[in-house]
Amino acid sequence: MSKEQISQENIVVGEIANGLPLTIPVYRLKGDGSGPHVYIQANMHGAEVQGNAVIYQLLEQLQKLPLKGDITLVPYANPIGCNQKSGEFTLGRFDPITGTNWNRMYHFNSELAKQIAEQYRNSDDQTLTTAFKNALISDIEKLLSGPAYRLTTGKRIALNLQKLAHQADIVLDLHTGPISSKHLYCPAYTTKSAHYFNIPHVLVIPNEFDGAMDEASFCPWWQLSDELAKEGREFAVQVEAFTVELGSQEKIDLVAALDDAHSILSYLNHKNVFVDAPFQPAAITRYGCKLNDYVAYYAPIGGMVEYLAPLGGHIKAGEPIAHILRMERYLTEQPLQTLTFEHDAIAILHFASASVNQGTELYKFFTNTFEL
Repeated sequence: MSKEQISQENIVVGEIANGLPLTIPVYRLKGDGSGPHVYIQANMHGAEVQGNAVIYQLLEQLQKLPLKGDITLVPYANPIGCNQKSGEFTLGRFDPITGTNWNRMYHFNSELAKQIAEQYRNSDDQTLTTAFKNALISDIEKLLSGPAYRLTTGKRIALNLQKLAHQADIVLDLHTGPISSKHLYCPAYTTKSAHYFNIPHVLVIPNEFDGAMDEASFCPWWQLSDELAKEGREFAVQVEAFTVELGSQEKIDLVAALDDAHSILSYLNHKNVFVDAPFQPAAITRYGCKLNDYVAYYAPIGGMVEYLAPLGGHIKAGEPIAHILRMERYLTEQPLQTLTFEHDAIAILHFASASVNQGTELYKFFTNTFEL
C-alpha cells in the first residue's frame, strides 16, 4: 500500500452563517475484505489536538502495511470546536450556543435492539449482524434526512460522524484530558482487549449510554446481546469501541504520537486488521478502575494551586495532593493550605490552570484499583 491508495473525502456536516459549508476530512484505506472495519476519529473537543498527530502517524504507518480490514480515519472531527478560541486558548468542549458537551450529542435508540432481536431471533449470526448494522445506519439517516430545523449544529455533526462509525466493527475516539496521564475507557465485556493497548490505566465502563461516541457505538450491540440472552441465545457483542485518552490538551507531540500510534496498531494487530504486522503490546502493568470508583475531587476553596500528586502515580490516603495559596490571608491567617485525599488512589488528571474557583474539578482519581 502507498499514499496513492489512501483516498480522501471532505464530507459536509453543516453550514456557517455566511452560507459556506462546514466540512470534515475523511481518509479511507481499503483492505482485502477479510478483516474488521476500523473507524478512528480525533479532536471532537477543540483543545484536544493530539489525536490529529496520532492520525497523521497512523497514516504514515498504515500506508506501509497490507490490510485485511478497511480503515476510516477522521481528524478535526469537530470543525467548530477546534476553531473556538479565546485569546491564546482553545475552548471547544461545549457548544457555545446550547452549552452542551460536543461529545454528548450522539444518538441512541433503545428500542432498536429489541426490534431486531424479535425480527431476527431465528437468523444466523451473520444475517443478524448485517441486519442490525443496517438498522443502526438507517436510523441515523432518517434523522439526517428529516426536517432540518430539528437538528442543532452539534447534533448534525455528531450524526454524520456516527453514521461513519456504525459502518465499523472497531471504533476508537481519540481524546485528551486537561493535564492528564494516558488512560482508556473500556467497556466491561472487552477488558481483555485493553491488554493490547500500551496504556497503563483502564476505566471499565458499564452498558449505559450517556451521549458519547464510544457508548453510541457499543451500547446498541451490548443491548442486542442482552436481549438475545433473555431468549437463551448466546450472541457475542460484535463491536468494540473505546475512548482513548492520549494525555494533555493544547499540545502536539509527534514523538509521543508515534508511540500512541504503535499502541493502537498493537491492538488492531490483535484484532486481525493486518497481514503479518509486527506490532505487539508492551510488557507493562495495567491498572483497572470501575466507573463508579472514578472519583472527582473538587476544590474545597478558591485560590492558586500547586499540583503535587504525580499523574499516573499511586498516592496513599492522607498524602498531600496540592497546595492552595491565598495571598489575601497573608497577614491574618495561614495563606498556604495543604489538600489531601482520604483514599489510596491513582491520580489520572488535573485541572489545566493554577487559578481555581471553589468547586472546580481539581483532580480525577482511580480508587479501588485492581490489576488487569
